[in-house]
Amino acid sequence: MALNLLSDFFYFIIMEVAENFINKVTQSGLLTLDPASFYQKGERVIYDLKDNLFHGLILKEKDFREFIKEHDWAQYSGKFVGITCTADAIVPAWAYMLLANKLAPFAKEIVFGDLATLENILFIKGLEGHDFEQYRDQRVVIKGCGDTEIPTSAYVELTNKLSPIVKSIMFGEPCSTVPIFKRKD
Repeated sequence: MALNLLSDFFYFIIMEVAENFINKVTQSGLLTLDPASFYQKGERVIYDLKDNLFHGLILKEKDFREFIKEHDWAQYSGKFVGITCTADAIVPAWAYMLLANKLAPFAKEIVFGDLATLENILFIKGLEGHDFEQYRDQRVVIKGCGDTEIPTSAYVELTNKLSPIVKSIMFGEPCSTVPIFKRKD
């Protein structure tokens, strides 16, 4: 009985405090922009041309063209593909062009570069179609943490797109931000 009275008392106190609590973050007028919303979902794959090099050094055109003809390109269907060569070899541009041509009917996106380059390009392309006009004259917080790893290039591009139109840009969370930009009125 005494435990019930005590728990009722604390419940009453908590409810009283909650009614008088003012959420200054929601009253601040800050708009939060989560860069993860520009993340393009899908499998990322790297095609490394080093596997096509003769003795890991040179690309034989005849052998490479035969490989291009015989390889199962359908395995890249709907995937984001980065084409690279991690071997220390001189690879002619036409080799990458042949790969891109064969991947085009299947892959969702094809870029020249490693996984980091692929991710950078995907984020930049994700930002291209976004209407930033909704942030005009607003105070914007660019979210700084989450479950999705955001490349630094995405933060730079967001800053480039927002700086000309917003009142201010902050980085982090609405309760704890780092000021980035404030327009002088």
